[in-house]
Amino acid sequence: MKNKKWLLLLIIIFPSLFWLILETSTINSRKLPHYGKKELSAVGDTLFQKVNTSFYKLSAQDSIPPVLYTLPEDSFGVFALIILNEKYRKDAFRIGGLTEFLNYKKSKIEHIPLLILTPFSNGKSSIQNDLKQLNEHKNVHFVCWKNSSYDSLTTTYFIDKPYYIDYSFVVLIDANRNIRGYYDSRYATEMKRLIDEYQHLRLKEEKRKILETNEIKSNS
Repeated sequence: MKNKKWLLLLIIIFPSLFWLILETSTINSRKLPHYGKKELSAVGDTLFQKVNTSFYKLSAQDSIPPVLYTLPEDSFGVFALIILNEKYRKDAFRIGGLTEFLNYKKSKIEHIPLLILTPFSNGKSSIQNDLKQLNEHKNVHFVCWKNSSYDSLTTTYFIDKPYYIDYSFVVLIDANRNIRGYYDSRYATEMKRLIDEYQHLRLKEEKRKILETNEIKSNS
């Protein structure tokens, strides 16, 4: 009976404690910006531009054409998208900061879904082949887009980006499919910032779910 009382107390306290930790954390002392175009909804809310999250998946067999699919929100709620330019495919320095974390600080980044977007033609991606060693990391996924329209697709992700971010860069996408951060994958410090801000968005998402669950329970 005594254990049940403690369990009930923890259930009551946990949401409040979670909220307190979130609100007083250092990362929460500022709001992450929204990037891209914005407009007002019919009720006056600010709507931010949603990015495309439908990509092609290449097959290991040449006879099977690439398949277009949309990222599932349950496994890719908040994720990072690495956009690489064809001309940099043999320049490992372009993702030096990223590979440093994947190879030497794996525990700090392995919880983040990392999508590497590369152009392809004739069902093949030269960049993906050059980076095939990254396939050993379970949180790394290759997605592709047609080489003929690759620039027009990535222009969506370029909108409002900081001036210091080069053509090959990392984008943080939230659960609403809005851009929340840009990072230079050449530097480990930028990847550290990506990790911190990803965790921030994940905490925000968990907080939202807890509040929604409590609201449903209170209304039922």
